[in-house]
Amino acid sequence: MSKVRHVLGISGGKDSAALAIYMKDHYPHLDIEYYTCDTGKELEETYQLITNLEIYLGKKITLLRAAEGSNEDPFEHYLKLYGGYIPSSTARWCTKKLKLEPFERFVGDEPVISYVGIRGDEDREGYISKKTTIQSIFPFRKNIWSEDVINKVLSNSNSSQVISLYESLEKKKLKSHFLDLLKHPITPNFTQTQKLNLLLDTSISEFNAIVFAYLKTTNYPLANEENFELIDNEEVLVRADIFRILEESGVGVPAYYKEIGFEVNDKKGTYARSRSGCYFCFFQQKIEWVWLYEQHPDRYSKAMEYEKDGFTWNQDETLADLIKPKRILFIKEDNMKRKANKISRTKSPYLIDILEDSEEDGCASCFI
Repeated sequence: MSKVRHVLGISGGKDSAALAIYMKDHYPHLDIEYYTCDTGKELEETYQLITNLEIYLGKKITLLRAAEGSNEDPFEHYLKLYGGYIPSSTARWCTKKLKLEPFERFVGDEPVISYVGIRGDEDREGYISKKTTIQSIFPFRKNIWSEDVINKVLSNSNSSQVISLYESLEKKKLKSHFLDLLKHPITPNFTQTQKLNLLLDTSISEFNAIVFAYLKTTNYPLANEENFELIDNEEVLVRADIFRILEESGVGVPAYYKEIGFEVNDKKGTYARSRSGCYFCFFQQKIEWVWLYEQHPDRYSKAMEYEKDGFTWNQDETLADLIKPKRILFIKEDNMKRKANKISRTKSPYLIDILEDSEEDGCASCFI
């Protein structure tokens, strides 16, 4: 059997940091390699988080930098190669060149398990490598498996094999009901998602045991492992859990997540970043650009310098227009209204569940 590497990427965001802490605390026997992709355009709080994590983990976090050997930071290097064309949601070269390619060089062609910090209250898949040697696992979710694995396990064409694997398992506490669900074919009226959710609601650990047994018959990296501790984990962690883990560990929440107060027309509001990543990330909300302008004016000015020859971070306005006094006033008022509307719709009494958390709108490779 080939030796499997276990890796976990630290983005500088809260979820990946909490996952690193969680894995150390719950699975200390796993020899996990931690890494981070440095674009050269992170806020100082990101580097402080990495330092804090290294102390807690008792391990170095490997720093991956694209454009090795260049005398410029990675972003500047590739910006020149792309002729000054700054990245956007439709031309996301920053993700490919500064994050994904350095990661795939780091792991090479060895079988790799990559742990990803997507939470149980998020509805997104995250980055799935096209390399067959890399397998993603999502420990915070009820379903820890990637979509490609689920597609194979629940496929009607693989039903007989999966049922046979289930019947060969030693522990079957819920055999009758579970077996009925496994035998039920996927149809337009009984979708794969419905089948998956019913199986997980019946028994997460039992479903995980079946998936692991199936993977042992494939070329996935986990086929090389005799055991996999996470198949017995039935915890589902949500946003509040992430903040709790960071605070209780002493690593702390990066300062850019902490709400800062402002006042508009005698009304008080707050703003913060909802994401890690480059300070000029084009996925930022308008209120986050205002936050950057008021909290880090030097970084905002630098972001403005990149806007030339018709290239802008926002499709509908330049950064110079965004910080005009009336425009800032409108953005702040609009943010306050949207937060008020969200508060009126939510049933949760906790502020942490009410504050905006729009990372799901961004790039999973950067913000998990």
